[in-house]
Amino acid sequence: MRRFAAAALLVAATGCGRGTKPHDYIAIALATAPANLDPGVGVDESSQKLQQLLYSSLLKVDGALRVVPDLATRFDTIDWQTFTAEIPRGVKFHDGHEMTSADVVFTFRRFLDPAFASARKGAYRELQSIDAVDRYTIAFKLKAPSAAFPINLVMGIVPDGAKPSLARQPVGSGPYRLTDFVPDDHVSLAPFADYYQGAPANSGLVFKVVPDETMRGLELRKGDIDLVVNDLSPDMIHTLAKEARLRVVTGPGTDYAYLGFNLRDPQLQDVRVRQAIGFALDRRAIVSYLRRGLAQPATLVVPPMSWAYEPDTLQFEHNLARARALLDEAGVRDPDGDGPRPRLSLTLKTSTDERYRVQAAVIQQQLAAVGIAIDVRSSEFATLMSDVVRGNVQLYTLQFVGVTDPDMLRRVFHSTQTPPNGFNRGYYANADVDRMIDAATAALDEGERRRYYMAAQRLISQDAPVIGLWTKTNVAVSQPGLQNITLSPIADFAFLKNVARAK
Repeated sequence: MRRFAAAALLVAATGCGRGTKPHDYIAIALATAPANLDPGVGVDESSQKLQQLLYSSLLKVDGALRVVPDLATRFDTIDWQTFTAEIPRGVKFHDGHEMTSADVVFTFRRFLDPAFASARKGAYRELQSIDAVDRYTIAFKLKAPSAAFPINLVMGIVPDGAKPSLARQPVGSGPYRLTDFVPDDHVSLAPFADYYQGAPANSGLVFKVVPDETMRGLELRKGDIDLVVNDLSPDMIHTLAKEARLRVVTGPGTDYAYLGFNLRDPQLQDVRVRQAIGFALDRRAIVSYLRRGLAQPATLVVPPMSWAYEPDTLQFEHNLARARALLDEAGVRDPDGDGPRPRLSLTLKTSTDERYRVQAAVIQQQLAAVGIAIDVRSSEFATLMSDVVRGNVQLYTLQFVGVTDPDMLRRVFHSTQTPPNGFNRGYYANADVDRMIDAATAALDEGERRRYYMAAQRLISQDAPVIGLWTKTNVAVSQPGLQNITLSPIADFAFLKNVARAK
């Protein structure tokens, strides 16, 4: 606690100008500590959130989940195989030197270096070359056309020749610079006066690592923490919202929770059984009671605010009569009418996290209403994932976090994307779906891409390889005096540069 207080005072002091109060720094709680502040290496959520404040990125994701220019003043392609980006003159890194095309080339060329270790490298397999056209222009060449590739350019630019020390001593060009990093305790950021879009509205940020949710809530109550974003459970938010001195801000999110099927299991190969399970689930009850209304019933993995979202898909509204009729059609009949014997017995695997164990128990109860007996088995997340990837499951619940690009349909549903190549963990295969996704990737026009993605979603929803449970609502809980708290669909931290205390 002493180290945190000292860091906070340091940030306030370094950010203070005439008429600025020392308490203008903003204290934010993190559930987990950042692991690596190099944007090419650190992929954990906390690291990525801080990278958004320390670095500038060529491109960004907008409110409709389109990839649009950010730092880049121009971003063009003719054939989806060669992309040209131009950066503005005069962008400064935190050490004072100007950003040029050499820095951008170095940032992305690292991923082509066999000696460079990064979990991100797989996303750049289709990248053939990155070259500087001139001092401020960069050309990216792919091995084959890909309209989905630009999402991989939403990443911070590091200085040419940056070393592994970037992990703890970042040198970026973002709105804040690092002043203090104490692992597992706190990270302090001060405003960067030469930020190319103008200095932040506050005197700095202190990110305090508070792993325990109860402590995060208590520190909000006491006023020791100013802000928590998406690091509180629905129950905790419900409790804190009753306190008039705290403010709750919400916005639609992209995190996607689903019930998955192992389609290689004989009992789940009949689409009517999978659809019956979908109609037996009362997802609105799950959203209302387990999520405290902080979600909405989901369809497929493409979020509703996405430019490529298809609303006209099979909607699994709660309908027990239809579920029973589908089971009858599939030959899964009730053996004893109103008696205790089930039509079907299945195992559902989930994590040991209390929220997901309770959700699994609710699913168990709901499916029992149509004669499907569920044996719930919970395990640590690593074990759960291992079972899912190896196909050692029948039913399972998981969540995709931060879904942005509709090409996620490829990773989850294309027949070539089974483990370890992708996220098609149920081994779903539909040749028509593959063709639609491939056509969307190759299309040069966004309208054409959208039509193919929407067609794929209609087909997938009928096949029901997964049942969407809910799409998360982003939530920020703050002290009442904070202004300009806005939550994007991906809940990035870029908005923090505009947050200030009311005068």
